[in-house]
Amino acid sequence: MAGAWTWQYMAQDGSEPPPSAPEPATFPSQAEAETFIGEAWRDLVAAGVDQVSLFEGDRKVYGPMSLHPPG
Repeated sequence: MAGAWTWQYMAQDGSEPPPSAPEPATFPSQAEAETFIGEAWRDLVAAGVDQVSLFEGDRKVYGPMSLHPPG
């Protein structure tokens, strides 16, 4: 059985985001985790999250990925 999917939130320099950042949620699938980040990225940036990495259990799937638009 696969592990739960979670986002790790980080500041621009890779450190922990500020206390204003929400606790990362857990998702039953990669698709649900990616849908969440697609809908919530603006709110996360406003809360001080600059980049994210996606994990399945303890395995990093990808990241860090910036939440800021290019340019």
